[in-house]
Amino acid sequence: MSEVEGKEFFEEQESFMSRRSQLTLQIVGAALFSALSIVVGALLTPTLTNLIRIPGWFIAIIDLISLVWVLCFYLFGVKAGILCCIIGTVGLMPFDPSAPVGPLMKLAATLSLISVPILFLRLYKRDGTIKKSQKLKKPHNIIVYGALGTLLRIIVMVILNVIVFLTIFSLFLDQVSLEFLGLPQITGMTAVIIGAPIINAWQSALDLGIPYFLVYGTKLDERLNIW
Repeated sequence: MSEVEGKEFFEEQESFMSRRSQLTLQIVGAALFSALSIVVGALLTPTLTNLIRIPGWFIAIIDLISLVWVLCFYLFGVKAGILCCIIGTVGLMPFDPSAPVGPLMKLAATLSLISVPILFLRLYKRDGTIKKSQKLKKPHNIIVYGALGTLLRIIVMVILNVIVFLTIFSLFLDQVSLEFLGLPQITGMTAVIIGAPIINAWQSALDLGIPYFLVYGTKLDERLNIW
């Protein structure tokens, strides 16, 4: 083996080890954060439900579980984020009184929100100097990707809410209102169509914004340096 061939061989081995180490960290991160979301769902959410739930809706003002899932995505990358959402959803089934609808709706909302950033990140090739996480870190990028992800989430969740309230939760449709907007007289399907986009837009801003400042504002991403 020549000196050049030997150098190329060791570079390939180093690259392989780097990718394998990165994948290992992503799997570990997904396992840890999905477990954290299950603990939050099992212990904290039931206690806080009545305090943070939007009146007349099966949804909270702030979704602590989605915050954990998006935080995992920011810290450990695409694979970890998606895996965390899926494992977390399955793990929440025994603890969520609205299961399987509640956890599955949460999964649909979160994946819709982060799917647009994930799609755009696939367009970037890591060149050894600029990581994909740093592309996501740019305020302009996260605002644009986040806005498009929010739009997709609104479309998906309005459709799902209409389906759910016409079928599984049809008995509760009359209880849904826009009381949280000061319009308690607007109820039923009209409230669903008007309220669902507002609630999901609000939650999207929190789901993306709070983890963003926790990860990038504290430079935690630079300390971990995973993806």
